[in-house]
Amino acid sequence: MTKAALLTAFIVFTPAALHAGFKLNTVSSEDIKADAPAAPAPRAPGETVKDWTIMVFMNGRSNIEPFALNDINRFETAGSSDKVNIVAELGRSKGLENDTAADGDWEGVRRYLIVRDMDKERIASPALMDLGKVDMGDYREVVSFVKWAKAAYPARRYMLIIWDHGWGWIDPKKPGENPLDGGKSISHDFVSGNYIGTTDLGRIFKEAGRVDVYASMACFMQMAEVAYELKDGADIIIGSEEVIQLPSLNFEDFFGLMLANPGAGAEQAGVYAVDTFKEMYSRPEYHDMLTQNKYGTQLSAIRSDKLEELARKIKNWTGLAMQVNDAAAYKKARTGVLRFEIGDETTDPDKQISFYGDLYHFVKLVSAGLDAGRPGADKLKAAGEDLNKFIASGLTVKNVYLGMDRTGKDYSNTHGISINIPGKPGSLIEYYPTYSRLAFEKAAEWKKFTDYLEKID
Repeated sequence: MTKAALLTAFIVFTPAALHAGFKLNTVSSEDIKADAPAAPAPRAPGETVKDWTIMVFMNGRSNIEPFALNDINRFETAGSSDKVNIVAELGRSKGLENDTAADGDWEGVRRYLIVRDMDKERIASPALMDLGKVDMGDYREVVSFVKWAKAAYPARRYMLIIWDHGWGWIDPKKPGENPLDGGKSISHDFVSGNYIGTTDLGRIFKEAGRVDVYASMACFMQMAEVAYELKDGADIIIGSEEVIQLPSLNFEDFFGLMLANPGAGAEQAGVYAVDTFKEMYSRPEYHDMLTQNKYGTQLSAIRSDKLEELARKIKNWTGLAMQVNDAAAYKKARTGVLRFEIGDETTDPDKQISFYGDLYHFVKLVSAGLDAGRPGADKLKAAGEDLNKFIASGLTVKNVYLGMDRTGKDYSNTHGISINIPGKPGSLIEYYPTYSRLAFEKAAEWKKFTDYLEKID
C-alpha cells in the first residue's frame, strides 16, 4: 500500500481541506515544560461526581499529527465544565511525514484536562502527565488511559473516543522494516509499528470496564464485525462505514451540546454526535469539498444490545439465500452494492475490488433481483425485509449521509452498518486471515455465505 493510500484511510488531504480554517498551534516549549509535567490533582474526598467524562485517545504518532493538535484546539472551544469532563491522551513524534513543530515541537505522549479557550493557535489545556514514548498501538495503553480517567474524573456516564487511522475488521500485515508502508486496524503507532487489532478492542473494556458510548474517530470502523467485538463494552457505538473526511467529527458543536445537556443519556449523546456531523458537512465549504473530490460521507450510532439479534437474523437470511441459490441475483447485488473506499481510482477504478459494503443495501438488492419462481424465494425475500427493518428501526439509533462516490453511487444507500462483501478478485492490502476468529463470525457464520459467493462465476 502506498503512503497516499494510507493517508486516504483516514482523511483526504486536498488543498481545499488543508486551507479551510485549519490553523496549527504555535505555543512555545516554555508554555508546557515536558521535563517537569504537572501531576494530576488528587480528587478531594466527597468531590461531586460529574454527569459525563469524555475520554479521547488521540494517536498522533503518525502522518496525521497536525490534525491531532488541531483537534485539541477544537475541543477547547467547549472545554470541561462543572458537569462534564473532557480529557485526552495525545501522542506525537518527530521525523514522520507531516511532522509539525507546532506546540513547542515536543514528542511523546501526554494526558490533558481540556479547558475552555477560544485561541485556536495555541493549546491552553494543562498537560497533567507526560508518559514519555509509550506505545499507543498497544490496547493496554488505552486501558491505562481509561482507568486513569475514571479514577481521576469520575462520572455517572463515560464516553471513549479512539482517534486515528482505521481499517475496519482487517488486521493488516505489519510492515516491519518501514511502518509508513502499511495500514493498521485502528490506532497505529508509526514509531513502534504496532496497532490495536480488532479482537483487542473487546479486551479494552474487559480490562478497563464498560463505557456508555464508544466512538471510532477512524475510517471504516462501523462494521458488523467490529461492532460485535465492542458489544459488551458500550451501550452505543458511533462510527463511519466509509473514510472519515476532514475535519472529522464536529467536535465543537458536539461537545457544546453535551455541555448544554449534561443529563443526556447514551442514545441522545449518539444523536448529538451524528446530527452535528451532518450539519458540519452540509456547510458549503465542506459540501463543495465532497462534491469536488467525488466523495460521500456517513456516520451512524447503533445499539450494542441489538447486535446478537442482528447476527441471528443474518445467519437465518444467509441460510435461506444459499438454499435458494439465485446466482444471478447475488452477482447483480455484488456489483450494485455501495462499496467503500479501501483503494483509490488507480488501484480500484470501478470500486469493485473493495470488500466493504453496506449490509442493508446488499440485502435490498438481493431481494429486488430474486427470481420469484425459485423455491424458497418468498421466504428469503421476507427474511431480507425483516432483517432490513431491524437494521433501520432496531439496531440503528441515527444514520446520516451526504454526497455520492466517484462511481456515482449515492450515499442514501448507507443505512448504518457495513459488512465484509467479497468484490472482484484483486489485492488492495495484505492482511492476516483472521476472520474466523471474530466473535461476529462465530455468531453469524457469515463466512460460509461469502465463501459461497466467491464460488459464483
